[in-house]
Amino acid sequence: MQKLIARAGLASRREAERWISAGRVTVNGRPVVELGAQADLRTERVRVDGKPLFEAASPAYFVLHKPAGVVTSARDPQGRRDLTEWLRPLRKTGRFFPVGRLDFYSAGLLLLTTDGELAYRLAHPRFGVTKRYQVKVGGVPKEDELDRLRTGIQLDDGWTAPASARLLRASGKKAWIEVEIHEGRNRQVRRMFEALGYRVEKLLRVGYGPVRLGSIRPGEMRPLTPAEVRALKHAVAGAAASSARSRVSRNS
Repeated sequence: MQKLIARAGLASRREAERWISAGRVTVNGRPVVELGAQADLRTERVRVDGKPLFEAASPAYFVLHKPAGVVTSARDPQGRRDLTEWLRPLRKTGRFFPVGRLDFYSAGLLLLTTDGELAYRLAHPRFGVTKRYQVKVGGVPKEDELDRLRTGIQLDDGWTAPASARLLRASGKKAWIEVEIHEGRNRQVRRMFEALGYRVEKLLRVGYGPVRLGSIRPGEMRPLTPAEVRALKHAVAGAAASSARSRVSRNS
């Protein structure tokens, strides 16, 4: 049921689960509160808050180059600049969900989609979709320090998974490092460098799975190509299959 709601673009999958648990979803007039419940929109009357749930229109996918100083949400209770100015022109297309975290001070690639189910899979750590960043730090990390990122580093919420890390360039007492992770902890990349003793001065996300930021400037947005959409779906499908094989191996 939560997948149907997410695919219809009404809510993210996690939010849909909360709606179901709260009794806001009915099938043929009866409330459904079990998250594993199923329904067929072709033969059953599904309603959310009393309103009929219909099959989703073709989902839409965009890449936004989020500027630094923007909150990754449609509304910020603190009154900071948020995604409203980019989401407002897209309202007729459906409800868009930002995919994954990109903190207030960070910039770069942010996926926006009406496909709630894909958004859920892309952001969920279980699917292990990679995120690539270019990070400017004060100081020039040594190779053995980058090795700590590659093998895993201890943060206050536990050890990180091995990351990819390489020095892009250094100038004086500054350096740009490219880092690729497949987790999604809060401010993870910043905290990884802080654990090494380096202050992050700039952080730019340049890749999310197979999608690259490319040449679009801060504040600009473009639709994903059909090939990029297929590649994203392939990435989460492949990760799901790998996760299933791992569970079978552990239980055998």
